[in-house]
Amino acid sequence: MLGLDKKDALLFLIVVAMVVLAPFILNPFPTDSSLAQFNAGYPDLMQRFLIFGIFAVGFNILFGLTGYLSFGHAAFLGVGSYAGVWMFKLLGMNVLLAIVSSVLMSAVFAVVIGYISLRRSGIYFSILTLAFAQMSYALAYSVLSGITNGETGLQLSHNDPRVLGASVNADGSLPVPNLFGLEMRATETLNIGPWAFDFNAGYYVCAVFMIAGFYLAIRIFRSPFGMMLRAVKSNQQRMHYTGLNTRPYTLAAFVISGMYAGLAGGLMVSMDPLAGAERMLWTRSGEVVLMTILGGAGTLIGPVLGAGFIKYFENIFSKINDNVLHGWFAFMPDGLENAVVWILHPFIGKGWHLTLGILFMLVVIFLPGGLVEGGQRIMGLFRRSPKDGAKQDTEASKHPAE
Repeated sequence: MLGLDKKDALLFLIVVAMVVLAPFILNPFPTDSSLAQFNAGYPDLMQRFLIFGIFAVGFNILFGLTGYLSFGHAAFLGVGSYAGVWMFKLLGMNVLLAIVSSVLMSAVFAVVIGYISLRRSGIYFSILTLAFAQMSYALAYSVLSGITNGETGLQLSHNDPRVLGASVNADGSLPVPNLFGLEMRATETLNIGPWAFDFNAGYYVCAVFMIAGFYLAIRIFRSPFGMMLRAVKSNQQRMHYTGLNTRPYTLAAFVISGMYAGLAGGLMVSMDPLAGAERMLWTRSGEVVLMTILGGAGTLIGPVLGAGFIKYFENIFSKINDNVLHGWFAFMPDGLENAVVWILHPFIGKGWHLTLGILFMLVVIFLPGGLVEGGQRIMGLFRRSPKDGAKQDTEASKHPAE
């Protein structure tokens, strides 16, 4: 199917099903339930799942295949965001214009940064990319404030010289991003008993690009180009000894990865036309590294799972506070209830990073292949005998499957 073998086709169909059915999957609890706060099926969060999934899938093409660890990929996310907003301001509000410009500008930026950074490898490459990202942040924040609007961020205004559309609506409001007239914020709600499911136009636009990006990643992984990148990761020095120049391959991987980041930035501003310098910060680059490693670096679906996991923690788990905990443990005696809440307090709300850090350490120590390896081990318990399952776990830890 679509040039994929049986295993990859099944994985692709699983991702498509997860993306299409997300409004149902992410809303397992009734709206009037005490557990409804764990629902993640609202449009803004679902869009973030997909956008950062694209970001992580692209990063994995570089890091997972070549082993080059970039600490500056947020620069391409920021460049894509700025390019998208400028396209809205100058041409029109069709999201395709913004997305195409974001991808192209990120590609040009990636060529320049990659050409310089890839002269070094290992930690030196990582530091170079980090330096470029921080310089980009400084330029966007202050030096180029005439283009980026500095700390305020670049956004739409009533004075935009929009060529393919009106600068202001008839009622005086600013136009909104759309796809040939379909507004990205348009949402239909389906009520089934106590459940409410939101179907958002912007989400499904992101879904199309997520599915296309994931399919392209599969083809890259299975192509001769992908095999060459794996060889670079395995032993680049040996390849140099044979007379093979690996730089064109690593530069191509870097540019493709940067284009994925630019696509994510373009989709961000297509959902909310605002771009700020904070998207270029090193913390954003570190976030995509965590997503990829947590899900499973070098695997196909791992970065998608890692992105969803971290964004869920950031938007859902971080909202738990002491009042919620008191509600959960109200059945306990007052003294015991207060003690339990006191123990859990540092791990919730603003302290959600502490919980995420602990989970990340556990995954790195016990599941080197990330969440994908964990899923494989669970599946292995049901498919094989205990003896075979133990053998499979050992092999999986050495060679995490894709």
